Amino acid sequence: MLYATLLLPFLLPLALAQRPCESLVQLPLNKVSIVSAEKAGSICVVKAVARPTRDSEINFEVQLPENWNGRYRQLGNGGWAGNVPSAGIRAAAEQGYAAAGTDDGHPRGQGDAAWAVGHPEKIIDFGHRAVHLTSVHSKSIVQAFYGKPANRNYFVGCSDGGREALQEAQRYPEDFDGILAGAPAYDWSHHFAGFVWNAQALRKDPAAFIPHEKLPVIQKAAMAACDSLDGVKDDLVEDPRECKFNPDVLLCRQGDAADCLTKPQLDALKKIYAGPRNPRTGKPIYPGYPPSTEAVPNEWANWILGKPPEPSIQMRFGLSFFGQAVYEDPNWNYLSMEFDNDVAYGDQKAGVHINANNPDLRSFRANGGKLLMYHGWADGAISAYSSIDYYDNVVAFFDRFPDARAQGKPPVKDFFRFYLVPGMGHCAGGSGPNRFGNGNNAPADPERNIVTALERWVEQGVAPERIIARGAKDDFSRPLCVYPQRVTYNGSGNSNDAASFSCK
Repeated sequence: MLYATLLLPFLLPLALAQRPCESLVQLPLNKVSIVSAEKAGSICVVKAVARPTRDSEINFEVQLPENWNGRYRQLGNGGWAGNVPSAGIRAAAEQGYAAAGTDDGHPRGQGDAAWAVGHPEKIIDFGHRAVHLTSVHSKSIVQAFYGKPANRNYFVGCSDGGREALQEAQRYPEDFDGILAGAPAYDWSHHFAGFVWNAQALRKDPAAFIPHEKLPVIQKAAMAACDSLDGVKDDLVEDPRECKFNPDVLLCRQGDAADCLTKPQLDALKKIYAGPRNPRTGKPIYPGYPPSTEAVPNEWANWILGKPPEPSIQMRFGLSFFGQAVYEDPNWNYLSMEFDNDVAYGDQKAGVHINANNPDLRSFRANGGKLLMYHGWADGAISAYSSIDYYDNVVAFFDRFPDARAQGKPPVKDFFRFYLVPGMGHCAGGSGPNRFGNGNNAPADPERNIVTALERWVEQGVAPERIIARGAKDDFSRPLCVYPQRVTYNGSGNSNDAASFSCK
């Protein structure tokens, strides 16, 4: 009994050590105004504005639950950001995390960059400063509220949030212990050059536009050539890089028809598969898109094609980047863009602040950080090839330092792991195994929840060898293997069951 009495002060809920939520409005933070601090049920919601420069206005929000699990989680954004991800912050807080997020320094919508015109500091805020300062100031608020800092700090983001995740690992390697980067738009200026390339391919000549009704025709032909490469025919191609699909089989022989492509349409398709190259040097600017997922709902149809005269999603982003963030010209015409000087200027003007393509993660590794990255093969926004390129570039960078291995320092796989997801669209959805804790519901089991797997890796040193992902229905599952391993059917067993597949 005496033993239990002595322990009692240490067993009391953490909530008893919390200061009043409303008192946080008086918390002094450098160049930060705390706008409000109010209770919403069992959660303290703090809203604040950081102004690191005269032209900065970075809104951020922190939610602090009474029953805190001791962890801090920061959420990333999508598109051009412009909104604090309050719903995601709330969901994390309800799970016990002290959680935060930012609008990246501007209040505009996700598909527009008018806020960038005449505001170079806001480009820097969006590029990396807003996320970093949100991390710094939110952690101060966490410590003030609970009387202690978080035990571990995590960042979770996809798309632009995936770019933000890689920026953190590259520029601010001490901000987070664990980072989850989904479908990262890390090579922003080249991604958006690729968007303009696709728009030109499909719209410069009206005859080149591929009708939505022909996407299933294209996918069916690619599947016929590639579906069985992983050992089972299941309408999923595990690794489209192995697919030797020749789109010429789709050429209409006599005029246009519903089951074939005209010559201009076929040429446009080949350009989308190939991606842009510098016309002077021949150097690739951005990788193209893989075959076999063209008809996955909401991907190629919405992102790449759109419905003329309305722009596709890619086209809107391409116009906003080059027309607003780069040239700051409302009359900029995407049809006039060329892929040498225009791309170089985009790199220099805005890409230098926004791109997160630095492969040097030595400081992140030295700080003990762990990074997980994933990308869906059916992503119609950001090509999965681009994430492969980044991971391979990191490996190549570390391979230049043989002394690192000689000194017993860990290779890339010991702090950075990457998963490719067959059939999954942009951050979620699609026809493949797209549910694994990446913003969708998933069990707490670390083999089935990539966020939990990241936490276990950081906190227990147990590296995730594979993640079991589910499809739209729970009776379909498939392992996600650590790249460069590939999923292979064992030759027998239920092809809808992850147990029938191995990582090789």
